[in-house]
Amino acid sequence: MSSKVEKVSEELLRKVRQSGPKQAEGLRIHTEKVRREKIASKRFQFKRAEKFVSQFRLKEKSLQDFQRRSKKLNTIHASEEPKLALVIRIKGIDLMHPRPRRILQLLRLRQIGDATFVQLNESTLKMLSLVEPYIAYGYPTLKTVKDLVYKRGFAKVENQRISILDNKIIEENMKKHNILCVEDIVHELFNVGPNFRQVSSFLWPFKLTAATRISKGVMTRFDGGSPGNRKEEINQLVQKMI
Repeated sequence: MSSKVEKVSEELLRKVRQSGPKQAEGLRIHTEKVRREKIASKRFQFKRAEKFVSQFRLKEKSLQDFQRRSKKLNTIHASEEPKLALVIRIKGIDLMHPRPRRILQLLRLRQIGDATFVQLNESTLKMLSLVEPYIAYGYPTLKTVKDLVYKRGFAKVENQRISILDNKIIEENMKKHNILCVEDIVHELFNVGPNFRQVSSFLWPFKLTAATRISKGVMTRFDGGSPGNRKEEINQLVQKMI
């Protein structure tokens, strides 16, 4: 049984004993109910995570089979246009025009090292092109999305940056969107689901550290390299900055 569920102050226990056996039994029943609900919730979340993994593997297998058949038939395989981008602020605001400054604020990239997920469409692509000198962006893999959410994920609750220590905070704030656990957040982001905007807003911008590189045995820090669209190479950059 979780310590959070079982932890009852001595004062409360004293009051319960003084109130009589009926109240003590009520407390016991309530505690057991909470314990069972927590176990049931964990089982549900585990099954849900398994389902997402199975769906991803099936999608990957289907894509690989299609590419294999296209190669065998000597036909051109048109890749699906990316729907998700990870955008990282890599440069400051010196001598910046007010327009790109405003766009960076809309993207919630207020500081160097801030990173957010952006749904790609005609409007957001235009925004990214206008602030390209100050950002690096690209197409994250599932591993990158997971690593960011699990290692650098914080919730934004009442404008406060809250650590996601367990799924309770997610369920309390995102249940109305059918988002109940961390795996739901990862799934919604990576697949750009119907609640992508709500999930993205729920997460505080990721805070990444300056990347490092080793030259002649000496480790140095650098600002993230070249700005603009890094495509799949954004994943290597993120691993250096997590």
